[in-house]
Amino acid sequence: MNAAAPEPDLPGAIPAPQLTLRAVVLGIALAVLMGAANTYLGLFAGMTVASAIPSAVVSMAVLKVLGGGGILENNIVQTGGSAGSSVASGVIFTTPALVMLGAWHDYRYGWVFGFAALGGVLGVLFSVPLRRALIIEQKLAFPEGTAAAEVLRAGADPKHGAKLLSLAAAAGALVKLTAANGLRLIPDSATVATYVGRGIAYLSTNVSPALLGVGYICGANVGIVMLAGGVISWNIAIPLYASYFLADNPALAAKVAGLSAADAAGTLWSLQVRFIGVGGMLIGGIWTLIALRGSLLAGVRAGFAATRAARGAFGSAIPDTERDIPMRYAILGVVAVSLPLMLMYDSVVGSLLISIPMTFAMIALAFLFCSVSGYMAGLVGSSNDPVSGMIIATILAASGMLLVLTHGDARVGPVAAVMIGAAVCCALSIAGDNVQDLKCGQLIGATPWRQQLMLCIGAVTCATVLAPVLNLLAHAYGIGVPDAAHPHPLLAPQATMMAAVSRGLFGGSLPWGMISIGVALGVLVIILDQWLRVQGSAFRTPVLAVAVGIYLPIDISVPIFVGGLLAHFAARVRGGGTESLAGRGMLFAAGMIAGESLTGVILAIPIVASGHADVLALPASLQLGGLSGNLVGLALLSALAVLLYRVAISGRSEA
Repeated sequence: MNAAAPEPDLPGAIPAPQLTLRAVVLGIALAVLMGAANTYLGLFAGMTVASAIPSAVVSMAVLKVLGGGGILENNIVQTGGSAGSSVASGVIFTTPALVMLGAWHDYRYGWVFGFAALGGVLGVLFSVPLRRALIIEQKLAFPEGTAAAEVLRAGADPKHGAKLLSLAAAAGALVKLTAANGLRLIPDSATVATYVGRGIAYLSTNVSPALLGVGYICGANVGIVMLAGGVISWNIAIPLYASYFLADNPALAAKVAGLSAADAAGTLWSLQVRFIGVGGMLIGGIWTLIALRGSLLAGVRAGFAATRAARGAFGSAIPDTERDIPMRYAILGVVAVSLPLMLMYDSVVGSLLISIPMTFAMIALAFLFCSVSGYMAGLVGSSNDPVSGMIIATILAASGMLLVLTHGDARVGPVAAVMIGAAVCCALSIAGDNVQDLKCGQLIGATPWRQQLMLCIGAVTCATVLAPVLNLLAHAYGIGVPDAAHPHPLLAPQATMMAAVSRGLFGGSLPWGMISIGVALGVLVIILDQWLRVQGSAFRTPVLAVAVGIYLPIDISVPIFVGGLLAHFAARVRGGGTESLAGRGMLFAAGMIAGESLTGVILAIPIVASGHADVLALPASLQLGGLSGNLVGLALLSALAVLLYRVAISGRSEA
């Protein structure tokens, strides 16, 4: 396979095979797998990662077994796989809020499929005019698309990269199997907590390989600020609240009375302190729009300019490497997917006078944020795209409109606002992924419309399995809200916040004092970040990362922090800067994420089928609890950290 990019096809030339049957089938399979993995990861950690690189490596390995595939065929496969993980992100950040608001009792198949498939296709269509503006004219970097092209070009022998992914996935799966949702040999977290006077001292770390991998991919800066948020929440706010403010809340004091230090800290965090993070995310979402106003306007202008300049994609004067889905088809497609969404909205609000403005607002917000998402993906990559900030802004805008249209109806308004957010989130999530994949295609000589079609196929295919996966995870582990059956659910932080904010704006009860503290703290973090920017510092304090750290249990942030440190020190040993997304460390980290996340989904099957959370558990005599369990869990995590570090400093992946 030639390491150089193919020459652009001449008009009328027959391109190399791309959208073949086997490429489509393999792309669909990867879309489902990556979508399921990102569903678990996003609900668990509040973060998702792009899957283009792992998809590319798997594609090359599988097609090699099937007789070999060209670089363009492999590109189609990774395009489909990455689409699945993107549309899953859009769903999990929003639809669990509808269950928390009481609109659904479970994840209704038709609704979840509708938001995921229609929103995903809408994102692909809105990003069609952005390709030329952002990739060709503005020549943005698109780091993940460039890295995927690098992997594909170097893919003559993908066995080493595939072996690395497989080894890491097996390690992640093994640790997940031994933990509390599997064999229960070790607990999920190693925790130490004790009362200090009326305060609580608390230290905890999850033993998750996936979180270690997330930290490695996101880097030391994100890891440090997330841990700082966790320290603010668990080591400052909780002790202060327990010492000086708990007595002023008799109902909460009664709940905490008699609990262990660890359980008391968890209760205070769940009912009060985590809302500091909600306030931080609110101000962070607003600040994101203010800070990105130039990028936002540039992205929107680029979208309109490209639309005006668009010519028919199949015209005889256009090379194959420049053929997008024709704009007339894209516009018709936007209309076609918007009509079913309008009917879905109407079935909830029961009035065309409300559902029609909802639909137009959804279209306008989706186009706006698809442009921003594509632009930001070009600058910092899809994994660092500020999706949370844009969705918060969507919920606030939609709630403001619906407060007027529904006359403040607290039953319908919050649900309708989240439903607008669900479609917008799916659209903007896949839009950033779309232009990232199109950058990869541009570098290797692919046909844009074929990739855009594969993105639609990947989004729709992944949409078919998201509701069953969500229901499976909800029944096995719980999502968002603790209850008697699931005292430690998957947290779904973004969706929990969407539910709380939309309910609060329509007159619901929220701890506004804590939210106000979070807003004030967020302002201070923004001021610090801007000062660091002016000083030219490479270290920054992104407010959304700090706020998410406050909102999550600190045991989530600790392994992310450790993974970020590993990336930093590995880079210093190699003598280079940030590791390429195609590097060995990145592949190993991605493998750990995929292995643990998919195992979490698979383990849910016997749990739900049997109705017992401990169906796979070892006999109690073999389970390691207390200090011994904590030490073994820490030893396993430490061993994986050492292995990841050694892999990372050993050089670049040969795949």
